[in-house]
Amino acid sequence: MAEQVQKDPSQVEIPERLPLLPIRDIVVFPYMVLPLFVGREMSIKAIEAALAGNRTIMLAAQRSLEVENPTPQDIHTVGTVGMVMRMLKLPDERIKILVQGLSKARIEEFVQTEPYFSVRIRQLPEVKVQGQSLESEALMRTVKEQLERLVSLGKVLMPDVMVVIENLQDPGRLADMIVSNLGLKVEAAQEVLEIQEPIPRLRRVSELLASEVEVLSMQQKIQAEAKGEMDKTQREYFLREQLKAIQKELGELDERAEEVAEFRKNIKDAKMPEKVLKEAEKQLKRLEKMHPDTAEAATVRTFLEWLVELPWSKKTKDNLDIKAAAKVLNEDHYDLEKVKERILEYLAVRKMKDKMKGPILCFVGPPGVGKTSLGKSIARALGREFVRISLGGIRDEAEIRGHRRTYVGAMPGRIIQGIKQAGSSNPVFMMDEVDKVGADFRGDPSAALLEVLDPEQNHAFSDHYLGVPFDLSEVMFITTANLIDPILSALRDRMEIIEIPGYSEEEKLGIAKRFLIPRQLTEHGLTEKQITFTDRALHRVINEYTREAGVRNLEREIADVMRKVVKKIAEGDDRLYTITPASIPTYLGVPRHHSESEEKKDLVGVATGLAWTESGGDIIHIEATIVKGKGALTLTGHLGAAGAIPKDGPSAGITMATALASALTNTPVRHDIAMTGEVTLRGRVLQIGGLKEKILAAKRVGIFNVILPKKNEKDLADIPKHLLKGMTCIFAETMDEVLSAALRRVPARRGVHAKSAAPSRRSTMSRRPVAAAPSKRH
Repeated sequence: MAEQVQKDPSQVEIPERLPLLPIRDIVVFPYMVLPLFVGREMSIKAIEAALAGNRTIMLAAQRSLEVENPTPQDIHTVGTVGMVMRMLKLPDERIKILVQGLSKARIEEFVQTEPYFSVRIRQLPEVKVQGQSLESEALMRTVKEQLERLVSLGKVLMPDVMVVIENLQDPGRLADMIVSNLGLKVEAAQEVLEIQEPIPRLRRVSELLASEVEVLSMQQKIQAEAKGEMDKTQREYFLREQLKAIQKELGELDERAEEVAEFRKNIKDAKMPEKVLKEAEKQLKRLEKMHPDTAEAATVRTFLEWLVELPWSKKTKDNLDIKAAAKVLNEDHYDLEKVKERILEYLAVRKMKDKMKGPILCFVGPPGVGKTSLGKSIARALGREFVRISLGGIRDEAEIRGHRRTYVGAMPGRIIQGIKQAGSSNPVFMMDEVDKVGADFRGDPSAALLEVLDPEQNHAFSDHYLGVPFDLSEVMFITTANLIDPILSALRDRMEIIEIPGYSEEEKLGIAKRFLIPRQLTEHGLTEKQITFTDRALHRVINEYTREAGVRNLEREIADVMRKVVKKIAEGDDRLYTITPASIPTYLGVPRHHSESEEKKDLVGVATGLAWTESGGDIIHIEATIVKGKGALTLTGHLGAAGAIPKDGPSAGITMATALASALTNTPVRHDIAMTGEVTLRGRVLQIGGLKEKILAAKRVGIFNVILPKKNEKDLADIPKHLLKGMTCIFAETMDEVLSAALRRVPARRGVHAKSAAPSRRSTMSRRPVAAAPSKRH
């Protein structure tokens, strides 16, 4: 039922105490007429109380829209006194009222909170502006122009409202009228309502209008750009459709249909496994339904290209001629018999059994010994494709497994990329620097390699990008490392470790003559008629200009000599250049390494030890001296970290003990003997590692007598006989045997019975001089 006010609301007297109606989403201004829907029980009772009186009610905005049952603290203190002009009850038990704002008022006190709010108010009469100042006139014109600009940008205002605003000359009324029709947020409108002075209030309204103009201008610009892009897309679509119609009339194939047909043919030719084939066909159907210019279509297209280009069924046929393979390996590499034998064994088994898993080898050795080039030779001997990747420094698991297709710029991991590059499913796949793989928050690449290098798992290797399994079981994986310790233990367990130690001087000489010099002749455009190296010259380069386990620096020095010869020939001095030991400094400068060799005479407290390093073997001099003190032992240099780890580093236990025994007994140590081995507190000599490198180190500096642990006697079988030529190996089980061999004279001591050395095994082949390498002193 509707009720209508018969009296003029402007004539209504406003009492000091009024019922309060909290409003959620709007601020009511004076002279504003608007409908309100009321549903809360306390609000309905407030309206009923107003209707029971003179129809006036206090209208105040809530501070938060979400509060269902507001308290006095949730309601703004400044609001508007309104008159309920009409009231209509709705079927859903809500009521609809039409109210008109009469005057601003401030809530002084909440007189009642139940069953509705009743408040005591103080009216805030409008401040009258005395006269029409220049500032108020300019401000009103600016505000009206801003409002017109807002309407031109698309803001909807009723025409009759615009007429009223245009005719208003009171700044306060003008500000209230504009804000009440702008649809501002409650906070902004409430801020304007609470400003009493007309001019500051109108100035604030001008600021709000300026902000609205900027927002609508940007909105209009965005809409214009979007419309332009849409018009361009529609135009391209219509042109494309017209082109298709023309092509159809001319009998030409549709480009998309042609692309799909080509993919379908390639998928069939790839002879994919059933699971992969289903995924390829599924993605091809998706591509058929997509617009060719969409980003998703490009992603699917790239994925299908990877699928069809991978060698799912392509493989090379192994060369099973063992003699021919042995010939290839011998042509490319000097010595390395153990590695060559392992490859020939694999070929022999393949000859007997057609289907077998590829071996997973790990070549461990110092830099420059030919680990990577050995992989190339293995591929050539087997007749397989060769792929090489470097794992040094990678830290992201996605480098191995690939990125998921949901990422922008996603691509398969380096394993799948290498397989695609090889073009066959059974290449020789070399992964260099497996001991230098890192790890961070993106995952551990070493853990991802576990699946790749596990014969029980890699038959169904899953790359994140592909999302389908790829069979890696026929790939021959070869990894390389300088050190075995940094490799993840679980990964190390999956590989067959083959150690490639450093080369002796004789081996380096043979490698230089057979491989390095011919290769550098070719690279520098020279022939043997223009330059030759004598063996003694090569010996001097090896001993005085390089100090390495491999031959990388040796080849660099040979190239340096050839460059200087090429320069002379280019200048007109074309003749045969014979490189002799005397002429080496002319080409390479002053020798960089000098041989300390062994001590020139027997000394007390000085023993020569043998050490293993990343670049091969080396010698160390351990010195001990006696000074006045309290009986304490003082260690200098790095000796504190030298012992207690069998088969690692210097293994200087017996060397330290010999130096101490020599100093305490004032007995000189033989200068022509070197030693290596750990020792226990009871005098037992423990086994060590790096035997070949240590013997080579002694031989390089001209020491031909070495004391070794008895338990290492069996390891001599793995050392080529030509390396032992001229060497005398003394094997000791106890420290007594070491001292018997190392000291020139062991005086009898109380409780200790000295005896002469009784070596278990002695090689007494003829000695010959060997160039020396510098030693380390600790």
